[in-house]
Amino acid sequence: MSDLYSDVLLDHFRLPRNRGMLEDSTLTVEGKNPLCGDEMVLHLRVENGQITDIRFEGTGCAISMASASMLTEDLKGRTLDEVDARIAQFRSFIRDGNQPEGEDLGDMIALSGVSKLPVRVKCATLPWTTLEEARRRMK
Repeated sequence: MSDLYSDVLLDHFRLPRNRGMLEDSTLTVEGKNPLCGDEMVLHLRVENGQITDIRFEGTGCAISMASASMLTEDLKGRTLDEVDARIAQFRSFIRDGNQPEGEDLGDMIALSGVSKLPVRVKCATLPWTTLEEARRRMK
């Protein structure tokens, strides 16, 4: 269990990056994990097919909040095509432990232990599932 709650994960939980409202967002999407009570809102500003800003609000366990913090850091500045690819890479990594070839996961590597605890996979993927809903609304 101590491997699961690494210093990097706890740092993102205690000092979340990009937390708060985004006043001029172009899209806001809510996500919930009813199994453990995690709730999240993603605020995105998308301009010319690129995420120019992304923030989150929410309450939940350390894993879901840290994952949201990591997501916002990783996706800011990416094109929507890159976002779609990153969602697929993250799902494969978190569910099966597959690291994407030639891609740096950055701080998200701290979530590697989650794949060993299926009940925690939903916690880690909540921000990403919420982002998928945002992508569906953009299409």
